[in-house]
Amino acid sequence: MRFTEEHDQLRRTVRDFVEKELNPHVDEWEKAGAFPAHEVFKKAGKLGLLGINKPEAYGGMGLDYSYQAVATEELGNCTCGAIPMALGVQTDMATPALARWGTDELKREFLAPAIAGDLVTSIAVSETSGGSDVAALKTTARKDGSDYVINGSKMWITNAAQADWLCLLVNTGDGPVHANKTLVIVPTKLEGVEIGPKIDKLGMRASDTCPVFFDNVRVPQRHRIGEEGMGFMMQMVQFQEERLCGTMSAMRGMDRVIDATIAYCRERETFGQPLINNQSIHFRLAELKTEVEALRSLAYRAIEEYIGGKDVTMLASMAKLKAGRLAREVSDTCLQYWGGMGFTWDNVAARAYRDTRILSIGGGADEIMLGIIAKLMGILPSKRKK
Repeated sequence: MRFTEEHDQLRRTVRDFVEKELNPHVDEWEKAGAFPAHEVFKKAGKLGLLGINKPEAYGGMGLDYSYQAVATEELGNCTCGAIPMALGVQTDMATPALARWGTDELKREFLAPAIAGDLVTSIAVSETSGGSDVAALKTTARKDGSDYVINGSKMWITNAAQADWLCLLVNTGDGPVHANKTLVIVPTKLEGVEIGPKIDKLGMRASDTCPVFFDNVRVPQRHRIGEEGMGFMMQMVQFQEERLCGTMSAMRGMDRVIDATIAYCRERETFGQPLINNQSIHFRLAELKTEVEALRSLAYRAIEEYIGGKDVTMLASMAKLKAGRLAREVSDTCLQYWGGMGFTWDNVAARAYRDTRILSIGGGADEIMLGIIAKLMGILPSKRKK
């Protein structure tokens, strides 16, 4: 990718935001199990960081996705994964479909305040009966006059405890599972919407994640994004940005863990010499750094093609697959080199070990990525008809 001075300026802006507004508070937020999303998002919104590639008519910068990707990569300098993930939900998961297919009225009501940081959003797709298997979702929306009446539940919804609205995927018909789904904007303060208790997660401790329940929730049909029945397709498009977002954020985090481990291994001595002098250690760190750079090249290529209007389903799936697996490899290896210090809760490698595990699960599990790649390679066996 050919980065410009504008890209570099954006990098500096995001880096300063992370250093001044996020990292000083991370330990406190981690202990609390949540962060003040409205406060943090408003600060990000004032800097323009929530609408980088969104239309200028609604408060965005109107830039191409390479600028959003640069910002996401720099957010990886945050000393926990939870805050970049929460911001990524707002920019790359809950709003792309709205920005692309929503009506002007809907965008002014929900997208513009999300870009400004006045409203916090969530993407509500996963259910206990279907996470990566989007076609298996059960939540329904039936028409009643000019409204939809929504019943069902969602699970593992990031930002849910503080969200003002949800980008909700529901079944709006009984037809084929890939053609009966619709994306609908659902304000969380509506009667019948219940946000469940926060889930006690392994990692991403500073992020609130909750189940959400819908009991005869009435939503105007004008809250529908695009045409009815096109929700599955729209969500597949949103997934591309979500997967690129996860990849970009993880890369800088891996750099940070490797760099911190190198510094520790230079200071820590065993048997009369620094740990870093052990060939098994410096060779392994060199190998991991090479892997991160290879992943970065793959991600940049995917983004460049995405900007060029190409279908990057395969490249984005490959990048996410590799990012999830490499993040586990980096954090596990580096934790080992920290020794007993690595087994403590606040250690940099230990936190990465916990936080990065979700990358191989959320936004489509590794196995789903492999299935997509295999299908596009033409080697996925077809399902036998019963």
